[in-house]
Amino acid sequence: MEEDIKNACRVMQEGGLILYPTDTIWGIGCDATNEEAVRKVYELKKRADNKAMLVLMDNPVKLETYVEDVPDIAWNLIEVADKPLTIIYSKGKNLASNLLGADGSIGIRISQEAFSNKLCFQFRKPLVSTSANVSGEPSPANFSEISDEIKRGVDYIVNYRQDDMSKASPSSIIKLGSGGLFQIIR
Repeated sequence: MEEDIKNACRVMQEGGLILYPTDTIWGIGCDATNEEAVRKVYELKKRADNKAMLVLMDNPVKLETYVEDVPDIAWNLIEVADKPLTIIYSKGKNLASNLLGADGSIGIRISQEAFSNKLCFQFRKPLVSTSANVSGEPSPANFSEISDEIKRGVDYIVNYRQDDMSKASPSSIIKLGSGGLFQIIR
């Protein structure tokens, strides 16, 4: 795992893309503050760049660096979440502008899974996390279901958990609005 984290961090620092296991499904990742790297992810996924992607972080303390205003309810949701939870905040900051939604929003998940949490910690910046598939195709449930096209399109493939055949589930998604309003997306 240590060698994978070192290699993945080096590739992302150079603006490259990685294929890595997350707390949900396998993801395509890059430095979430690098617009050129984010553009490469959109190209690989053949996805319109007006469809925002989410980011992973290792610690909720870092939220205030990347979110304009973290509502109180967010801290409560993060604390009580017993499975992966992506929260969409109304205004992101200090992230690649092409990563944000058209309205400036950003989806962020605090990973509790060992590998992706440690990767975020070592990289010291948020990571893009988007499903490892071409847009419109089914999300792969495990590494064996990832297409060769995606595998060829990244600069580094993490070895850790490639043989794990369990079927992962996507995260829950909650969008926070003003005045404590929220919307359950998934």
